Amino acid sequence: MMSQMPQPTALSRCPSCEEPLEAGDRFCGACGYDLSAVPAPPQDHPTIAMNGSSTRPSEAAASLDWPLAPEPASSDTPAPVHRATDIRGTDSGGSELPHPDTESATAQHPGDHPSGVQPSGGQPSGVRFDRPPEPDEYPLAPPAGSVVDPRTADLGAPVTPPAGTKLCVACRSGHVDSDGYCENCGHAQPRERDHMEQELGAVAAVSDRGLRHHRNEDAFAISSTALPDGSPAVVAIVCDGVSSATRPDEASLAASRAAGEALLAALPLGTHPQQAMHEAILAAAEAVNSLAEAPPAHEEHAPHQNAPACTLVGAVVTPALLIVGWVGDSRAYWVPVDRSSPPARLTEDDSWAAQMVAAGLMSEAQAYADERAHAITGWLGADAYELEPHTASFKPDRPGVVVVCTDGLWNYAEAAEEMAEVVPLDAAERPLHSAQVLVGHALDGGGHDNVTVAVVPFPAPPQGAGSA
Repeated sequence: MMSQMPQPTALSRCPSCEEPLEAGDRFCGACGYDLSAVPAPPQDHPTIAMNGSSTRPSEAAASLDWPLAPEPASSDTPAPVHRATDIRGTDSGGSELPHPDTESATAQHPGDHPSGVQPSGGQPSGVRFDRPPEPDEYPLAPPAGSVVDPRTADLGAPVTPPAGTKLCVACRSGHVDSDGYCENCGHAQPRERDHMEQELGAVAAVSDRGLRHHRNEDAFAISSTALPDGSPAVVAIVCDGVSSATRPDEASLAASRAAGEALLAALPLGTHPQQAMHEAILAAAEAVNSLAEAPPAHEEHAPHQNAPACTLVGAVVTPALLIVGWVGDSRAYWVPVDRSSPPARLTEDDSWAAQMVAAGLMSEAQAYADERAHAITGWLGADAYELEPHTASFKPDRPGVVVVCTDGLWNYAEAAEEMAEVVPLDAAERPLHSAQVLVGHALDGGGHDNVTVAVVPFPAPPQGAGSA
């Protein structure tokens, strides 16, 4: 019988006590855990092609007319660009991504969490819960001394608020404080970020607060620019604030803006899009880290303040290339215009569930059914254990759309086939309408989380064909 001893690259820490392992260890030196019980990862992965075939590109395949990406600091070899017949792509460290159809993930290396935000129940350190338990409603007690009940108050007579103040949209009698809440009934007032839409012709995005959260902690940035040869490059960045962190809405906004600006600065200079995406994620991380140094805007946050944090996923689309980059559990999907061709998920989650599947400790169904499934193992923030930006590059051989989204959407369409079913057939021609439909699908499913989605047609249309 072949040995089932785990490989160091797949399981570098004991799954029982998180003690670092050495190559060749059969038992954990700290707790004695039998490492031979952990199935070894498969030595190879079948390759899926966007056209449904399973062949690898031939040696005679034409090379890209693009300079090789400069090596990221953590890589020994430059990351190559793969054709559509090798949909797996490569990450920014040059390692092959797992097969998209299996939707398994590369295990992260959890470590001690400096912020002290530790999950209960013996979770590995370096894992944090993206969403703390939330009630179905947010009942807020009126301020002390208030005797006005909005359910019985006379709402017939209009009230004119003092200059510079706003009236509550719920009780129509209380004034709205600087935090956006009614001083009388405590109702949260609509915010600008509760629902946002933007369209630039070649890309569109929609973000919504959802039906259960009291604010929208997602953010996005979409734009387009020209490469040195005049061809277009379309950019979409989507970020999801980590709800267990302080000021997650500020983190997602800062990260999306920083990543978008970094890509717009690098791409016109001729930087390889995959390298530009890698650097954009680092810029986003720096922007989120800087928030930890700034004092909280509201004093009531101070007693339980920790470092702001968020996830990030982005896409760059050119006439020939599709680049994705991510940290966390926000995702990107490929949906071809020809629905007889298979869709694919292009990213792999940094999450507890993905880590369990990659380590062979659980099946995918078991892992994602566990209440710990959405505990993330990678994020942007000053208290992140280890920043590992992931990037992948593809060269699709047919038109389609890239769906870039937070888990507020993919929770309701997790598999690539499920996502393809809810993406409208005319998504490439009507990206804004498609983004609206996808957000509506999440809201119809329950809207338990903020939901943000960007739809990017591939290939990028020529400059002047509706892009801005």
